[in-house]
Amino acid sequence: MKYYLIAGEASGDLHGANLMKELRKQDPEASFRCWGGDLMQQAQGELVKHYRDLAFMGFIEVILNLGTILKNIKLCKTDIATFNPDVIIFIDYPGFNLRIAKWAKKRGYQTHYYISPQIWAWKEGRIKDIKRDVDAMYVILPFEKDFYEKKHDFPVHFVGHPLIDAISNRKQVHPNVFKEEQGWDERPIIALLPGSRKQEISKMLHVMLSIVEDFTDYQFVIAGAPSQEAAFYQPFIQRQNVHLLLNKTYDLLSISEAALVTSGTATLETALFKIPQVVCYKGSRISYEIAKRVIKLKYISLVNLILDKQVVTELIQAQFNAKQLKTELTHILDPYVRATLFLEYYDLEKKLGGKGASEKTAQLIFEAISKT
Repeated sequence: MKYYLIAGEASGDLHGANLMKELRKQDPEASFRCWGGDLMQQAQGELVKHYRDLAFMGFIEVILNLGTILKNIKLCKTDIATFNPDVIIFIDYPGFNLRIAKWAKKRGYQTHYYISPQIWAWKEGRIKDIKRDVDAMYVILPFEKDFYEKKHDFPVHFVGHPLIDAISNRKQVHPNVFKEEQGWDERPIIALLPGSRKQEISKMLHVMLSIVEDFTDYQFVIAGAPSQEAAFYQPFIQRQNVHLLLNKTYDLLSISEAALVTSGTATLETALFKIPQVVCYKGSRISYEIAKRVIKLKYISLVNLILDKQVVTELIQAQFNAKQLKTELTHILDPYVRATLFLEYYDLEKKLGGKGASEKTAQLIFEAISKT
């Protein structure tokens, strides 16, 4: 069978790669063509476009890059028609993927969506497009099944969260040995996860690094995004007590004492490693003001959304400043607070449905396309 996968972010690249590996177990003759990243390419996917060329964050940024986005949509349609896949698998990235799904459905392609767009947060009207253009939806958050089936009468498959597999299957590292290999000292580590896009990283690190001198008993390590070169981070690691680790975020989290995390999938990854965290977010003023009016959620972090209560502190926009960040980091380093968070994180993992998300999804997709 021929599979065409479209992911537009680092997390989509990870989940897409793991799905491809499981699809190959179901279908040893599988042929993959994809939009994604290095991991999907390593999983024997023929890469059409890297996600680092697709990522535009915020309302204003999307408008400014509209010409590039439209060219990419045209390229994608042409490439799909040439490859003529048995199924197209969309991985999150809704602004792009739902446009392709509409086009693909009209031309008779099977359309499967792995990792639902967050229409429960905003743009709920997209449900009409999904019901019209998507043959099968595979959701990874427990509340999404009720959202689709009870609220919108659209059957979906809850497969559990693929991060559980990605984290449990990784090779373990020894904290002291790993620190020595990296040339770090023995002090405990505060991990900094500032995101994956250049403008986002710069904005977040400016504040995150402002408190380094207040925590000299710790060393700070920036988790370098796979989409960025080491040279981009050089201005941020000139000060003492700050290190950079590229493409090894899971290794870093596994040996960290606490973390400062930009809102997104990384908040959930940090929680699954049982690491106390402060969730941070700061966008452009215009983008934030627009988002504030259209997004109707009590929380921005997946941890709090899934548990439906504030478990981790969220510092958003003006609240994300050096004074409050110092206060919250001090708070989560307290042993009692750490123990409480640890228990909450275990409840979170139970709600996510256990292991096997990629395997379940691959089986369902292969069964569906084998019937046609």
